[in-house]
Amino acid sequence: MRSKLIAGLDIGTTNTCAVIGETVGDPRRPGLTILGVGQARTEGLRGDIVTNIEEITESVRSSMKEAELMAGVSVDRVYAGIGGDYVRAWNSMGVVAISEDEVSRDDMERVHIVARAVALPPDREMVHAIPQEYRVDDQQGIKDPLGMAGVRLEAEVFLVTCQTAGSTNIRKAVNQAGYCVQEMVLEPLAGGRAVLTEDEKEVGVVMVEIGASTTDVVAYYEGKVQHVSILPFGGKTLTADLVRGLSVPYAEAKKAKEHFGIAFAQMVDPRETVEMPGPSPGQIRAIGRELIAHIIEQRLDEMFGIVQAELEGQGLLDKLGAGVVLSGGTVAIPGVVELAQQIFASPVRIGFPDESLGGLADSVRRPRFAIATGLALWGADRFAETGKGASTVSSGVFTKLGTWLKEFF
Repeated sequence: MRSKLIAGLDIGTTNTCAVIGETVGDPRRPGLTILGVGQARTEGLRGDIVTNIEEITESVRSSMKEAELMAGVSVDRVYAGIGGDYVRAWNSMGVVAISEDEVSRDDMERVHIVARAVALPPDREMVHAIPQEYRVDDQQGIKDPLGMAGVRLEAEVFLVTCQTAGSTNIRKAVNQAGYCVQEMVLEPLAGGRAVLTEDEKEVGVVMVEIGASTTDVVAYYEGKVQHVSILPFGGKTLTADLVRGLSVPYAEAKKAKEHFGIAFAQMVDPRETVEMPGPSPGQIRAIGRELIAHIIEQRLDEMFGIVQAELEGQGLLDKLGAGVVLSGGTVAIPGVVELAQQIFASPVRIGFPDESLGGLADSVRRPRFAIATGLALWGADRFAETGKGASTVSSGVFTKLGTWLKEFF
C-alpha cells in the first residue's frame, strides 16, 4: 500500500485534467514522480457556471479513471482547483503583542488568527490564508520570526475566499465520482507552483495562464504573492472572433484557430491561403491565413494589454525581473511569445510543468496540464508540511468508498 499518492484535478471549461503522482525528495520543496495522467472533455459548465452536476461528475470520473489506469493505482482524494468569478483575494495584516521575550509558535498562531479574522458574507468561505511575511518591531521582510526577540509581531497574510455555492458544486461532483476533495486550491496559485521557480518569484515574475473561458494572472515579487486576478476571457474569445470574422460555424472557427492560427501576423506569408467551408453546403472557399492571424493577434493584443494595465495599476510592471511566463492551452498558438514580448517589453517564455518532476513527467510537460500538475505539487507541499492529505489506497474500491461515505456521515 502506497501512502504518498497525490492527485490534482483541474475542472476546466473545455477539459478536465487529472494528474496522479507520488511525493518524493526534499521535504522543504518536495518533488513529484508522475504516475498517471488523465483527460476528459468537460460537460456541464457554461463559463464558470455549473449547469449540470451529473455531466461534471462524469467528466471527473473519466479523467480520474484514465489517470488511475495509467498509474496502476487508485486514489481516494484529490486537490481540486477553483477560480473564475467565485474568487476574491487580498492581503490582510494581523498584529499581536509578543507574549514572552521572543516569538513563540503560539504568537505566530495568534497573529495568523487575527489576520484571518475578517467578516465574510454568509455565501462566502475562506479558501486560503497564506502567510506572506512577518515584522518584528521595526524589522521587516522576515520569513520565519520564530525565536526572534521583540514586543510586537505583525503578519501579512494572503486571503482567498470563494462563493460557497461554487465550491459546494465542485465537491459534490467529485464526491459523486467516488472521491473526496482534500483541499480547494486557487487555480492561479496552483499554476504558479507548477511553472514558476523560487528565483523567479524572488526577482519578480507574472504568470499569465490563458484557459478556455478565463485568463489567470498571478504576480510575485520578493517571494510574495503581489497580485492575483481572474479575467473573463480566454481561448473561446478568440474562436468567437473567428466565427464573426470568417463567417464560419463555431466548430470550423475552432479548427482554423488550432490548425492554422498564428498570433503574430508578421510570421505569415501574405500569399498563403487555407480552405474553409463556404456559405452553401459543400462549397469550399480560400481564406488568407494572414486574415486568421490578424483576427487572433488583435484579440490577444487587447487581452495582453488588459493584463499589462492591471500590473501597471498595481505598480508591478517595473518589478518583473524574470519577465512573463505564459501557460494554458491557448499559448500553444505559434507567435504568442513574440506578440507578448512586443507588448510587455519583457522576457517572455512558455511555462511547462517541469521542476522537481520525475516518472512520466513528459506526459504533463504541456501548458494545458500546468494547473492539474500544480495542484498535485501543492498536495505534495501539504504532505511535507503536515504528513496529511495523501491517498493511502493502491488498489480496490472499498477503502475509497469508505472514505467517500465519511464525507457525508
